[in-house]
Amino acid sequence: MQYWFGDINPDGSCSPVNGETGDYASRYMDINADMKDFAPVCVDDAVRCGFAESREDYLEKLRLLCIYLAEEKIREYYAKGDSELVQMVRMLDEMDHVINLLIERATEWYIVQNPKFSRKYKSMNARKMVAIIRHDKSSLGKIGYEIDRLSSERTRLMKEISGRADIVAPNCSALVGGLVAARLISRAGGLMQLSKMPSSAIQVLGAESALFTHLKGNTPSPKHGIIFQHRRVHNSKSEVRGKVSRALGGKLSIASKIDYFRGEADEAFIESAQKRIDSVFSQSGDDAE
Repeated sequence: MQYWFGDINPDGSCSPVNGETGDYASRYMDINADMKDFAPVCVDDAVRCGFAESREDYLEKLRLLCIYLAEEKIREYYAKGDSELVQMVRMLDEMDHVINLLIERATEWYIVQNPKFSRKYKSMNARKMVAIIRHDKSSLGKIGYEIDRLSSERTRLMKEISGRADIVAPNCSALVGGLVAARLISRAGGLMQLSKMPSSAIQVLGAESALFTHLKGNTPSPKHGIIFQHRRVHNSKSEVRGKVSRALGGKLSIASKIDYFRGEADEAFIESAQKRIDSVFSQSGDDAE
């Protein structure tokens, strides 16, 4: 009979396993015992076999094996692309927050130095404002340079997230784009969690505040959340936008399940889903619900 510490033969003889904890783990993973004939191990057998010097020594080696196997499971879990993708999206959100805050503070500083500029900056976008701040001769100019550099890193991260999402969730990415798919996965907590959500939950994912306000008062229910960033939703007519959101949420619910359980693009599904979403998008306001 095979055990993680060695082989016990029918005649009672034993062949212990030699090596480190990693070797014991490899043997444990390779054992394919028939549970019908399996006999529970006794610590005395391991000691008699020569694997351990005492009961305490055996329990210590067993403890190290359990820790090693647990670490491998954790490492395997976090090696999945969606775990890293979630952290990448959260980092992108933090970078957006920091960049906007820095631009706001730098703009206020620049206005203190140039009071006449206070009216002009309101009509400027952030990129132009940072370009102006960079030309300042004081420390503010150096800060403007760092803001611009951080914005460039943010753009690189966004492109990397989109590319990673195409690999991790090819079907969701094909429907709504890599960045929106990544944001959906991040908000859900992972691809597995997203695949378990009903289409109605995916439709309003990211609009939790509006949903709770609707449940507490008389405000209308939200029709969309993160998926509003998809062009088919935000470019649709207001009368048909809810219907487009429902159709997209339904297809994303199926796409997330295909991504999680198969992990590969289903071209036939993607084509039929796109046609369905496009047909709803093209409807006139008179046909909308």
